[in-house]
Amino acid sequence: MIRKPIFAANWKMNKGASETEDFTKSLISKIQSENFPCEIVIAPPFTSLSKLAEILHNAASGQNAHAIQIAAQNCSQFDSGAYTGEISVMMLREFFVHYVILGHSERRAIFGETDAMINAKIKKAREANLKPIFCIGETLAEREAGNLESVLRTQVTDGLAGISEKDMLEIVIAYEPVWAIGTGVTATSQQAQDAHQFVRSLISELYGKDVAGKIRIQYGGSVKPNNAAELMACPDIDGALIGGAALEAQSFFDIVSTGSAASV
Repeated sequence: MIRKPIFAANWKMNKGASETEDFTKSLISKIQSENFPCEIVIAPPFTSLSKLAEILHNAASGQNAHAIQIAAQNCSQFDSGAYTGEISVMMLREFFVHYVILGHSERRAIFGETDAMINAKIKKAREANLKPIFCIGETLAEREAGNLESVLRTQVTDGLAGISEKDMLEIVIAYEPVWAIGTGVTATSQQAQDAHQFVRSLISELYGKDVAGKIRIQYGGSVKPNNAAELMACPDIDGALIGGAALEAQSFFDIVSTGSAASV
């Protein structure tokens, strides 16, 4: 089964509008002569979505800006109302957002998001035809206690509860071992492949082998230009969700370039 790799830059709480402009123009200049067999996604802070959309629109003619999709880093499970600080899915649609990152470990750990809350956000995103990048992953304590599979099973089954097969095909799963996010420690390619294979088996249990074979599962956790190729060569790894190494255009470009080549 051939799955198109997807490489997403999660900037977290970094880069205002001016920095977004500089990064995006630099990235476009690097990819304009390339034809990568992958999707490229940028997830800036909410305040930079408008600037990113503007730059990509203005640069689309004659360049590969059309290869870059816009993602949001979160969304509300509510449509509108008295929810101070929240951003609705329809607000995101106004900025030509295609993807939205949901269930990131930082949202779970710092802001107390539960599997049920993440599930509600996934459903709301699909109502607006947004494509969730659904994050899952275990802590170091959970892995060392031998609970890797039980943790992932709970996150997958509860996070995707009530999601139809049709909507499932529009969801990207991002496996991010919490102990490897922003720490400089990367799961070995075998550890990553084993976890991805297990997640794909869960999707097969829930939705059948055909859907499981089509679902893209990204790896996230200290992905860098020097380890992207080894990780992306694994049969069940379909791209990467990249944090710190995606804050610099050359670094992100190098990951996309080497990673997409290894994925073929």
